[in-house]
Amino acid sequence: MSVASRTITALRRSQDHVSALVTGLDGHGLRRSSYAADWSIAQVLSHLGSQAEIFGLLLDAGLSGGDAPGPDLFPPIWDAWNERSPEELAADSIAANEGFVRRLEALDATQLDALHLSAFGMELDAAGFLLLRLPEHAIHTWDIAVVLDPSATVAHDAVELLIDRLPAMAGLVGKATERPTTLRVQTTEPERSFALVTDGVRLEPWTERPHDGVLSLSAEELLRLVYGRLDAGHAASLRLDASPMTLDDLRAVFPGV
Repeated sequence: MSVASRTITALRRSQDHVSALVTGLDGHGLRRSSYAADWSIAQVLSHLGSQAEIFGLLLDAGLSGGDAPGPDLFPPIWDAWNERSPEELAADSIAANEGFVRRLEALDATQLDALHLSAFGMELDAAGFLLLRLPEHAIHTWDIAVVLDPSATVAHDAVELLIDRLPAMAGLVGKATERPTTLRVQTTEPERSFALVTDGVRLEPWTERPHDGVLSLSAEELLRLVYGRLDAGHAASLRLDASPMTLDDLRAVFPGV
């Protein structure tokens, strides 16, 4: 199965998961704080809904060969979502994301192969486009799931697709430390070996080099670390053997997106 097809499958599972989580929540439940800083569950759903709408416009451009929508089109979409009640946000977000995923599922191999989009300073094929949507949906689904079930984790199929894209993300969102530190990072499920360098911030394939310690954790935990969602209460398998750094220091490198 192609990366694009696997990503559509992962998006379907994530959509079904968040739909199941939200079904049955009343207004009080939707107003409950999510894991995402300063956002209620309803506000997370608002973000997912508005982004489904925006990604639908991007999909139109990618399939037609037209120009991608510019950022000036986004604020009216966000404003329209911000005006809705929590109950409306829940229903409309699930519907918008369901519609987007169904559109993806209806694409055949020829359409996926032909999809091309110039957006966000990148040239994107189908896989590249879909892998922009997957982390947002999977991570924000976890933001909701974990406040309802503290043992929740990001879906494994999403983790498998995203783990090898983390070096690029880490370079975009990482905050350099005053003291340069290099950690050897070992993950499980799936197994990977990286070097995390904190002056600049770089996460790159491991090669033998001097280092200041070893960070061992699951790939799912590393994904959440880079996205600013790894605290001591949700890091069961993490082991940090590095005298210059603590988990709080690592969290400061990745404050969240």
